[in-house]
Amino acid sequence: MKKTIARMLFVTGAITAACSTTVFAQGNPYEPIEGEWIELPDGREWGSTSTVYYAGNGNIWVAERCGGNTNCLDTPDIDPIMLVDVDGNILKSFGKNMIVWPHGMHVDPDGNVWLADARGDEERGKGHQVHKFSPDGELLMSLGTAGVAGKGEYTFDQPCDVAVAENGDIFVADGHGAGGNNRIVKYNSKGEYLMEWGTTGSERGEFREPHAIAINSEGKVFVGDRHNARVQIFDQEGNHIDYWTQFGRPSGVYIDKNDIMYVADSESNTGYQRNPGWERGIRIGSSLNGWVTAFIPDPNQGYMRGTSVAEGVTADEAGNVYGAEVAQRRMRKYIPKTYRGEPRRRN
Repeated sequence: MKKTIARMLFVTGAITAACSTTVFAQGNPYEPIEGEWIELPDGREWGSTSTVYYAGNGNIWVAERCGGNTNCLDTPDIDPIMLVDVDGNILKSFGKNMIVWPHGMHVDPDGNVWLADARGDEERGKGHQVHKFSPDGELLMSLGTAGVAGKGEYTFDQPCDVAVAENGDIFVADGHGAGGNNRIVKYNSKGEYLMEWGTTGSERGEFREPHAIAINSEGKVFVGDRHNARVQIFDQEGNHIDYWTQFGRPSGVYIDKNDIMYVADSESNTGYQRNPGWERGIRIGSSLNGWVTAFIPDPNQGYMRGTSVAEGVTADEAGNVYGAEVAQRRMRKYIPKTYRGEPRRRN
């Protein structure tokens, strides 16, 4: 009898898995805009682009690595941070000669732009910091010690991302690479150190590259624990709540005002022990219950090396989804497919 029940459970699980795969294969409610929809000024070419964030009013903030994937200080006349409207027009830009290697981004309720600079240039005294800019590009605050890598209250080593809570508290995901600092550092709105949590490992509350961070309307902190192929969830005091693996191997995490969570998986099946058997792409679901409801697949499926398609992700109020791509060096836009003559909107 037990063997019969076990067989039934196995068959049921297999059918469920097959159905889920079919839903993902057929349930992509988006289509990409073909070609380059943002025209960079003066014949400038796209560099690697790992971060994008919704700015409101149909606009997005995007940061690219100054035509390459190395040190932006070597191209001091290029603004790496740009405000782009829904049609791809660049409305403003800033950041020239200030940032080494733009990585994660956040826009707070006042419209201020926060950027994690994930590499350092000790000789020129820049990098390994998190910067807060006004919407017009005025530098308002910097966290971390310029050009210095470390693991102190006010030093970072390749900070990946930043998120700001409703009360103004600042959360920095510190440590690019599986052997990095692997911690979340919390500051108050004045930039004063409050606490930190996390260490290197794969147990609950441990990290191997906290590559992305976001906060939902319940105040829960979601950390894209990339090398562990999971999203970990905490309260704002660092207490572990849960972890989810159904969103793949997270490079980017964005949560909109309706608590819809967008997770960019750019690394599944791209190297040894990199989440084999999972498709890369953007998974969309609920930050309240964890259900994945849509999937935008990477068109380059199968084994690849390194990374492919979106590392950063955001969405606007019209239902458009944006993917920032490192390997392909572009900013991709996905629009809702039409359904019975009307756009299908996700939020």
